[in-house]
Amino acid sequence: MLEDTLKITVLGSGTSTGIPVIGCRCAVCLSDHPRNRRTRCSVLLSYGKHNILIDTSTDLRQQALREDIRHIDAVFYTHSHADHLHGIDDLRGFNLRSKEPIPLYGSNQTLSTIRKSFSYIFDKSEPVSYIPRLELHPIETSIELFNLTMTPISMLHGKLQTYGYRCGPFAYLTDCNVIPPESLKQLENLELLILDGLRFSPHNTHFNIPQAIEIAKEIGAKQTLLTHLSHEVDHPVHDRELPGGINLAYDGQQISLHLNSARMK
Repeated sequence: MLEDTLKITVLGSGTSTGIPVIGCRCAVCLSDHPRNRRTRCSVLLSYGKHNILIDTSTDLRQQALREDIRHIDAVFYTHSHADHLHGIDDLRGFNLRSKEPIPLYGSNQTLSTIRKSFSYIFDKSEPVSYIPRLELHPIETSIELFNLTMTPISMLHGKLQTYGYRCGPFAYLTDCNVIPPESLKQLENLELLILDGLRFSPHNTHFNIPQAIEIAKEIGAKQTLLTHLSHEVDHPVHDRELPGGINLAYDGQQISLHLNSARMK
């Protein structure tokens, strides 16, 4: 990978149930098309020798094995819902390789929930065992990390505040149904946007696909990929029906951004 290249890997493009959904016999869940098989939502940013993970999805172990991820240098959390968080224990495998703690970044609310929900990791009074070595770092504004600027983008997921993240010409906005005007101003001049687009029917905490198309047009990224997809979405059928410049994401998809251009694989 070129030194000036940011590589984005879509680790998971599915909603909280994953696709196929347990016990479901719909056409998408029974489909053998690889792009209709979706693990829970997450992306990996690779720059130089560094790997930055956004969210530790429930399927982190499976995703890491599939993509041959050998190290994680930092994790940024969008929020603390189970599908975005509960793979956290699998970070211990990366600790074993690096012998170093992994810093976790997110809002105060998110990190407070993580500390409470996974107290065995952070409570130093508990017996030491085979647990992840993690450090919590609350953020509210941009930070510099590995020569990259990571900017939290405040959004609403129903009544819950969530973070999206911008890194250079790329932004990742999952689990949202409102992007405030001040956050929209932080999303100008994007090459690539990965955006929540749960399904076609309405939802009270996620953009549905018609809403996602409208907000994608407002943001105006050169390329938009919709993620957090439910089993209402049949990739080979619905992807070709979307407007130009907007597509459905899929597990394992890789996008390389360098300087002011993008290459899609």
